[in-house]
Amino acid sequence: MYGYGYYGWGMDPTVLLLVIGMLLSLAASAKLHSTFAVYRKVRNHSGITGAEAAQRILRAAGITDVQVVPIRGSLTDHYDPRTKTVSLSEDIYGRNSLAAVGVAAHECGHAIQDAINYAPLNIRSAIVPAANVGSQLSWPLFIAGLIFSIRPLVTLGIVLFSLAVLFQLVTLPVEINASSRALKMLESTGILGTDEKKGARKVLTAAALTYVAALAASILQLLRLIILAGGRNRD
Repeated sequence: MYGYGYYGWGMDPTVLLLVIGMLLSLAASAKLHSTFAVYRKVRNHSGITGAEAAQRILRAAGITDVQVVPIRGSLTDHYDPRTKTVSLSEDIYGRNSLAAVGVAAHECGHAIQDAINYAPLNIRSAIVPAANVGSQLSWPLFIAGLIFSIRPLVTLGIVLFSLAVLFQLVTLPVEINASSRALKMLESTGILGTDEKKGARKVLTAAALTYVAALAASILQLLRLIILAGGRNRD
């Protein structure tokens, strides 16, 4: 039987898992963009930009080997432990909004994690290559295994996709911890007052929800693979 195991050419009910994952991701993304749109318009009381906030936080944390640089795009901000670089997007680097300093502080949170050898960050960095291979090859191998009835390929596809799920699982606490560090540093350095910190927290919480949704979607995808493999075994 061709296709997804015992469903053949008919409707595959496991598609529902895929749809649920997509809806969760879309909802989280919409929440992030709507929250960011609100707080990108609210100026912080100190008037400092995202880049200035990042530099102040890094100095306060005693980190001198990390650069803060601009990067094109929107919400493309990230910290690269390989180059010791905090890259801030156009909406963050030169803007003095609550959203800008909140996001900049979050990326500095990752730099602080790196400086203190935060274990989950090191684990995430270590499994990146395996996770990338897993996300790229898992489905082709899995589908090929189903089509040609090669059970080892099906199993390998599931194992490889599990690596991508593991990456998402490790990423979540890393991101939550970076946001927690960010909020503490924003207050201790005097960049934001108590009331302003509430706005930054909302932005960072909305960002964290995207990682929760990504993990949930990945788990649902993995469950779908397992169900499809089980259905094939009953053919």
